[in-house]
This record gives sequence, C-alpha cells and structure tokens, in this order.
Amino acid sequence: MTERNATQPPGAGESTGIIAKLLSATASRDGDLRGVVGEFGVARVGRVLLDEILFRACLDDVPLADGENASVHVVLQHGGERFSATVSPRHVHVTDEPDPAGNGAGSLPAPVVTQDLTEVATALYGPAELITSVTRTIRWPGPGVVFPTPERPNLPRAYYDVARRVVQVMERSEQVDLTELAVRYGTDKWSAMHQYTRNYERHLGPLRDRRLNVLEIGIGGFDDPARGGKSLRSWKHYFPRALVYGIDILDKHLVDEPRLTTFRADQSNAAEVTEAAEKWGPFDLILDDGSHISEHVIKTFGTLFARHLRPGGLYIIEDLCTSYWPEVFQGDDTDLADPRYTIGFLKALVDGLHHEELLRPDAREPRPTDTTVSGLHLYHNVAVIEKGSNTEGSVVADVFRARRQREGR
Repeated sequence: MTERNATQPPGAGESTGIIAKLLSATASRDGDLRGVVGEFGVARVGRVLLDEILFRACLDDVPLADGENASVHVVLQHGGERFSATVSPRHVHVTDEPDPAGNGAGSLPAPVVTQDLTEVATALYGPAELITSVTRTIRWPGPGVVFPTPERPNLPRAYYDVARRVVQVMERSEQVDLTELAVRYGTDKWSAMHQYTRNYERHLGPLRDRRLNVLEIGIGGFDDPARGGKSLRSWKHYFPRALVYGIDILDKHLVDEPRLTTFRADQSNAAEVTEAAEKWGPFDLILDDGSHISEHVIKTFGTLFARHLRPGGLYIIEDLCTSYWPEVFQGDDTDLADPRYTIGFLKALVDGLHHEELLRPDAREPRPTDTTVSGLHLYHNVAVIEKGSNTEGSVVADVFRARRQREGR
C-alpha cells in the first residue's frame, strides 16, 4: 500500500507515544481522551488511528482483478474538525473529499464512513464494554450501487469487502485466531516446523482484550536489519491494546512501527537485558524465542521473571528440543534432569511448585521461584510458566511433618 498526496504519518516512536496516552485515556469512561486529542491535534491523532485501522484491516489481502481497485473514504470528526482519507488496497490518500480515482478510472465512487474520532479511539484501544458506534454513518453513493445494469449486473466483491473490513476494525469485531495470524505474517509459530498456536490460544485468549506489555526475545530476519518481526506483528494484531517489544542481538530498529518497538541486547548479557526491561517493562507476557542455548535461556529467566514480569503474567519458553541437542545449541541428553539445561531446569521448577509438599527439610535447596511460580504447563517444545503466589500450604503434609517430628525422624 503506497502513500499518494498524503500527509506523512508520525514516526514509529512518536506514534507509539501517542498510542500509549490513548491507551491510558480510553481505559475507563473517565479517561481524558479529549485532553490527548487536544495535546496532539486532530490530524496527528487521526493519522495514528488510521494507521491502526489499516494494520488490522489487512487490505493488502483483498483480492483484486487486473485493473480493479476498491476504496472507502474514512472521516474522523472531533469538535468541529475532521481528519479524512481515502484508503484502498493500493494506496492511502489523505484528503477532505473522496479520492475520485479511489476505485479506478471510470468505476464507482467510494462509500463514506464517518464517526467521532474519540469513539473510534475507544473502539481501537479501550475495553470491549466501552465500544460503541452511536455516531457512525455509512453513506453509499448513488443509484449505481443500488441498481444493477446489464453492463454491471454485480458489483465486484472487493467494493464491499474493503468497507466491511474497515468497519469491522472500527467496532473491533475483526478478531482472528493466532493460527491465521501466524500464516498471514509468516511466523513459524504455526508452520512445518512448529505447531504452537493452538496451545497458545488456551493461555493467551483470556488476555486478548487487556492492556498489556508484551516482550519477545528474538526478532528473526538473520543479519538483515530490515527483516524480522513476523511474530511481533502477530502479537500486535492479536492483542489490540498491547504495546509490543522485541529484543535481538542485532539492531532491528528498521522493524519498528506503531505499537512495536525493538531494542538491541545480547540475551547472554544480563545487564543489557535488564536495561531493556527497565526501560519498557514491567511486562505481562514474555516469550523467549532467542538463542535457545540453555545457559542463555536460564539466565534470561532469572533476569526477567522475578523483577520484570507482573504478577499474573506468563513466561513462555519456546523450542525446548534444543535442550537435548549438542549440535549448535550446546544441549545434552545424558542426564535428563540436569538443571544446567532447559528441560532439567523446568523439572526443578516442578519440584518448586510442590515445595510445600516435601516432608524432609533438606529434600532440596529452596529457590526464590518456589513461592512465585503458580503454574507450569508443558507442551511439545513449549513451556508456559505462570507467575503468582504459591504459598497456599499443605494441611496433609503438615500432619505428616508433625508426626515425623514427634517420632524423632
């Protein structure tokens, strides 16, 4: 999708800053959304909202015949001002009036969707219960749409599909599952290599409508600074109210876009990881898809889980298979409980999860995570670790321990 005669959108960093304030202002009915619009202006906020609509609508996927185009004119109104643009799979044209070339030479004019800017902002970034479309109008142009003719018995499907997608985003009813997003953005979380998305839906689906900070370690794209970020875009789309961050050993700032920010850090360097976490955290969801070397995985967990993951948050470790592989990933399958390797480390977390059930005081060395890992879910090559209180006690174990003490054992 290209820009034509367009007011250039704010940069990725500036847009993310505006969105952060919109997220706060739309979090409740009492938020100062008008204050945010007053601070940045209708044109800048409108452009940020338009970019979000375009990202979620995925108009590039609309099938078009040769020489065909389809568009919709979007008008966002606020306090007597308006921001408007004609958008299509082929271009974005910021203009007060519908772009006459929006649907191709000699074709039908674009429908016009008009809505209050603050209502759209709330629909994009606020809680689901606050979404409304009271101010929305859709104006379809003339009899050429209503009445078929011998020359045009049916309108092209794309003519309605573009408007449908935009409207669905403006009422946040366009949600798709993670598998579809993985295919759309090309991440290998659902591919010939991995089948992670089905299990992720179980844990991440209940979080989908929440305000989140999401961190993924490992951005991809090899050495090309402009490549990568496929799964980051999947998280950005899946969590519409999230700010998404990525860490990579290489500089990937060219991947940055609104709501998606990258940071260069070596996963094996705790100080660099901590710097990123202190700048952007705390996080609600952390995913380790980095080097997959057990030493790095375990060190990163120790750096982030206790101090930079919020209570109730999830910590996901991917590609557990590498724990067994000496080739490339420095793994080992000699002692499957060796805590120096990711699988053995996770098995130790299982013991920690049950620390209150152990009868001998010297049964194992206590770990700080004993009281903060509240759940551990293992799937093929993936671990999902829940952070929460794990201090509920064990009445039966207490009875057994008291009996042992009386018997001098």
